[in-house]
Amino acid sequence: MRKTSLLMLAVVIGLTLLSGCGKSTYEPVAIDETVDKCPICNMAVADDQFATEIILKNKKALKFDDLGDLHVWKDQNGTDEIGEQFVRDYNTKEWVKLSDATYVYDKSIRTPMAFNVISFKEKKDAETFVAQEGVGQILTAKELENHAWEMNEDMMKSMMSEHAGEMMDMENSHDDAEGRDAENSAEHSPEGMMDMNSESK
Repeated sequence: MRKTSLLMLAVVIGLTLLSGCGKSTYEPVAIDETVDKCPICNMAVADDQFATEIILKNKKALKFDDLGDLHVWKDQNGTDEIGEQFVRDYNTKEWVKLSDATYVYDKSIRTPMAFNVISFKEKKDAETFVAQEGVGQILTAKELENHAWEMNEDMMKSMMSEHAGEMMDMENSHDDAEGRDAENSAEHSPEGMMDMNSESK
């Protein structure tokens, strides 16, 4: 009887080990800001706390600049080919499995594509954020599945306006620098030196 029990135990352990060996593992992939683009919005993916990833079963990594875009991709493509999903801790940028993280949503929270949801590795950190900011709804990964993923259009317009203003400032600064360079070049040209010498006489 004892030998039979030991034999059955050995078989169970063996099957468990075999099933474990056959299970695929998925790891997050580093963000490369020079080449990575979100497949939904086609914007560059920043190496920040808003970056998210889907690792497909074929190990291809899809990188998103906003958690909302990750969910848009799933709505469009389904989940059959997904091996794992990763988000980042808002405070530390540490990669966390999407299923293990805790989330905070509020329309006032700025995210790259204005979906207004951020992620935390620890629930207590999410609770601290809500307490400090005085706003925010805490969501589990399960509750996130039923979240209404809607872009905050007013916030997006505001961010686009800010971006346009920054681009204009950069262009103006560039034009000013070119103007100063042209003036300096003119002053140090032979003609410019002659003009200066004539003035000094």
